[in-house]
Amino acid sequence: MTTTVLTHFSLSAAPFAKELPDADLWLPPSKALLVDQLAAALADRQQVLLFGEPGSGKTCVLRTLRHRLPQDQFRLTYCANVTLGRRDFYRQLALALGLSPCGTAASLFHALTTHIQELGQARLHPVLILDEAHLLHQDTLDHLHVLLNFDWDSRSLLSLVLVGLPELRDRLQLRRNRSLLSRIHHRLALPPIGVADTAEYLRLRLRRVGCDKDLFAPDAVALLHQSTDGALRDIDRFASWGLLLAARKKRRLVDRDLMASAIESELSPAA
Repeated sequence: MTTTVLTHFSLSAAPFAKELPDADLWLPPSKALLVDQLAAALADRQQVLLFGEPGSGKTCVLRTLRHRLPQDQFRLTYCANVTLGRRDFYRQLALALGLSPCGTAASLFHALTTHIQELGQARLHPVLILDEAHLLHQDTLDHLHVLLNFDWDSRSLLSLVLVGLPELRDRLQLRRNRSLLSRIHHRLALPPIGVADTAEYLRLRLRRVGCDKDLFAPDAVALLHQSTDGALRDIDRFASWGLLLAARKKRRLVDRDLMASAIESELSPAA
């Protein structure tokens, strides 16, 4: 965002920048409920599928979750690069857990399961979060349920959280993946936010940078919500462009016409 926008609206920083501390994350009631459900499932040592459209707030939910779980009871491991074959996947997981990444797939698997058992003895419950899990290679997906099997499948020593787009749910419903799907206790969908949530989100982001006024007219908010389906990434992008257009035109409010121009400019092939 240009200095012109910050000066025109007397903002201390760009209101819709990606860099946002966890303490300033915003969750509508529906997503706050999801965090509660996730925390309860992990406290019960269960497996979870979390899916939603791009920009629906999956990462915000995960970032909030990690502060909800007591560090003296849980050991969270987050993996975003899941486009790996089984051996490289286990090597990456070993590195994340502080283990040696060397060896065959079988030796890596043994080292990982031994480490998980040791964490259990120390009363630490490991949680493996696989983000963008819809991109998992099938050979890795084929083996995940084996990673959950301890003492003849009689002990829950690891919780798996699979996070991805709705097509992840569709993949898991294939007959080939039924062993893994049968072990997933909770299948949670991120619902779209409502127009009132979009308005609240805009106000909170603006207040964070020192603006206590509504800079978006109600009809502009409605158009913004309709055009983005409540996807926060798109809201950030279109709202930023709307503020820029308003600053260039010396306007103090982003009205519906300005918002429409901002959306059209962003969606134009020439933009």
